[in-house]
Amino acid sequence: MDLLDKIKQSKEYILSVDNRNVDAAIILGTGLGSIVNDIENKITIKYKDIPNFPVSTVKGHAGELILGDLNGKRVLVLNGRFHYYEGYKMEKVTFAVRVIKSLGINNLIVSNAAGGMNPKFSAGDLMIITDHLNLIGTNPLIGKNYEELGPRFPDMSNAYDKSLVELAEKSADKLNIEIKKGVYASVSGPNYETPAELRMLRLIGGDAVGMSTVPEVIVANHMSMKVLGISCITDMAIADNLEPLDHKKVMETANKAMDKFVALVKEIIGQM
Repeated sequence: MDLLDKIKQSKEYILSVDNRNVDAAIILGTGLGSIVNDIENKITIKYKDIPNFPVSTVKGHAGELILGDLNGKRVLVLNGRFHYYEGYKMEKVTFAVRVIKSLGINNLIVSNAAGGMNPKFSAGDLMIITDHLNLIGTNPLIGKNYEELGPRFPDMSNAYDKSLVELAEKSADKLNIEIKKGVYASVSGPNYETPAELRMLRLIGGDAVGMSTVPEVIVANHMSMKVLGISCITDMAIADNLEPLDHKKVMETANKAMDKFVALVKEIIGQM
């Protein structure tokens, strides 16, 4: 099967489980999965049961698609994403976003755990992504272009929709949640960055660094979706004051920031 056939098969399976209209989709990053506890009338589909879906292999990514109601809106949540470093080709990494769009969903919130390179940030902060740097070393649009999905050369001047960024700021103000804004630098991983690499990333404009999100955002823009990005700053990646880091610490900090992340996303969804 070609890509279009795979998308159609996955779409049809999901619609066979629940065919109601969905207002927005959310992709949850490492350690940010507990928002699913706030979803009402929940329907859970394991990734392994959806035709053509890859399977999440990283701890902190449950590997399930959830449909339900959140703050008065119908949402689709990907509790767990797919990474290039897991060995998946970019078509697989971004496949779920293609399926989301095929279901008629035009609003996408992407979240992640990231290292903070901006010295004005602190671990536990939430950063609204205003732009990104694709330093993974590849691009999900390389290869055959399907005009049914989007143009050969898509525009990326509003990759993170300005109206959604403004909505996130207003929502944070309403809830009295302090947020940061900045540029997310995406690298391939899976190792964390060296001090020299962090100096380079900061020098070229990065405020936070991680190993995901950007391929999904590129594909979403290819299909004319509106995207909002939120990074949970789980550690400070300051080159000259770098402490040893492991995945457990990342998850622990993400969990500590969970309450304000959940509150902010619920408010944004409610106002969409």
